[in-house]
Amino acid sequence: MTRTLIRKAEVVVTMDGTRREIAGGDVLIDGGVILAIGTNLPSEGAEIVEAKGCVVTPGLINTHHHLFQTLTRAVPAAQDAALFGWLRTLYPIWARMTPGDIRLSAKVGLAELALSGCTCSSDHLYLFPNGARLDDSIEAATEIGIRFHATRGAMSIGESKGGLPPDSLVEDEAAILKDSERLVAAFHDPNPGAMVQVGLAPCSPFSVSRELMRDAAILAREKGVRLHTHLAENDEDIAYSLENFGMLPGDYAESLGWTGDDVWHAHCVKLSDKEIDLFARTGTGVAHCPCSNARLASGIAPVRQMRDAGVPVGLGVDGSASNDCSHLGLEARQAMLMARLKNGPAALGAREALEIATLGGARVLGRSDLGSLQPGKRADLVLWDVTELAAAGQWDPVAALVFCAPMRAKGVYVEGRAVVRDHQLLTADTRKLNEQARTATIRLAN
Repeated sequence: MTRTLIRKAEVVVTMDGTRREIAGGDVLIDGGVILAIGTNLPSEGAEIVEAKGCVVTPGLINTHHHLFQTLTRAVPAAQDAALFGWLRTLYPIWARMTPGDIRLSAKVGLAELALSGCTCSSDHLYLFPNGARLDDSIEAATEIGIRFHATRGAMSIGESKGGLPPDSLVEDEAAILKDSERLVAAFHDPNPGAMVQVGLAPCSPFSVSRELMRDAAILAREKGVRLHTHLAENDEDIAYSLENFGMLPGDYAESLGWTGDDVWHAHCVKLSDKEIDLFARTGTGVAHCPCSNARLASGIAPVRQMRDAGVPVGLGVDGSASNDCSHLGLEARQAMLMARLKNGPAALGAREALEIATLGGARVLGRSDLGSLQPGKRADLVLWDVTELAAAGQWDPVAALVFCAPMRAKGVYVEGRAVVRDHQLLTADTRKLNEQARTATIRLAN
């Protein structure tokens, strides 16, 4: 791998311990690792990437997605539904998906994420119709070239047993745990710089049993992998928990071993003050999905309160059937705006929103090797061209990345390798992906 020097950026946003921003800064990369950051760094033997007019940031990190949903955007019958009705509309469509659809949807979603400046994404695949496997998504991520946290989701309680999903989409719990072990053995890399890691992720408290939640937590800790699920997403979710478990979602999670610094929950829109304290005390993370929360009218998550309490918070775009877009810059902007709507105009600044999208995501996914630009960290970074029309007239190029979103990533590097250059994805033909997705959606609709 060649040495690369990102040279003379408008600003390098380090996200280091002092949150340094270096005007006219350089970043020197070698072997997938950042060697140095500063100004006028030596260029001998390095490929030069001129960054004039660009802000350089750490790669953005996506902590929650359902990539399979990329083929079900803007489905008419689900456009104006709340969570439970939305799910009931989409389950029959998802049941028709094939392994090829899972691979294609993952490639489309990950390509879109890469073009938005994302260098690391999680995925929560919780249904496996017609022979589909998590392997299909992992294969797609390897092709696109961004880091991938693949979580083995599951649903085991169908409609006939009081659950929400149709019986045709649920699995036997022993089979779920057996496949989880297989996936960890086959794909999980626990080392710094890992391109693929695996987590265990029963879908939600209303689609799996207490026993599976408990057993998944035990297995995850035996194997040294992380845990992920949905929690406290909306009022229906809270009502279900109180009626069926006699406790709030956070208390239910704690009772089954689902708190700790190896756990992160998606949404958490309706966490109580007591549950926020629980998450802060235990280091339990949250994937904040503001666009999806607004799309489904779930509510505004208490991000300011969570951050102030010390809860690890990252951003998630959520699935493309409830967001219809996979752009982390838009997610950072929406997080900022919704926090202000809930807590006032100073509730969340642009730089803090950017911090949540980088360092916050790294902490939630347990990646101390990512999230900031520092010597020794992995070389995951993004070049943003602030001479583009979207940022014309800006007075603060760093804040403009959030206030003026969506902005396009000019360059994206993962492990020191270019994935996006001059706004173009290098690892897949996006026009071809679009054509393939169109063909697939026509088939799924019939």
